[in-house]
Amino acid sequence: MYDDILVPTDGSDTVPETLEHALPIAEDNDATIHALYVVDSRITTAAKDVTDLETSLTDEGEAAVEAVEQRATDAGVDTETDVRNGTPAKTILEYADEQGIDLIVIGTRGKSPREKVTSLGSVSERVVDSASVPVFVVRDAGT
Repeated sequence: MYDDILVPTDGSDTVPETLEHALPIAEDNDATIHALYVVDSRITTAAKDVTDLETSLTDEGEAAVEAVEQRATDAGVDTETDVRNGTPAKTILEYADEQGIDLIVIGTRGKSPREKVTSLGSVSERVVDSASVPVFVVRDAGT
């Protein structure tokens, strides 16, 4: 049913919990996990020293996708990793289309009603609203 499963990562505490759901699905379907980290171009554009910040965020991204890759490898699941620059939700959706992703498994920390009113919306909400494939949202148990 699923051959390619995308697990976007931001390196946060929600990722291990997200993998608790993504890895069994991948194992059951002999699927490949795609770990994607997006260096948010909105942050780098606003920075005074773009090069240092972009390098730092890219390094953070490499560590984040390597952590997903290690967990998947330990579970016997094939992985592909990528670090890209862009707007997170848009880049996640573009990657899903380019790579023929069958399922996106994405974590969310959840927001209070006040946070929802004052923010522009989370990456996971935007992915759910615009994805052309099923999206499995894993809410952080700590929220």
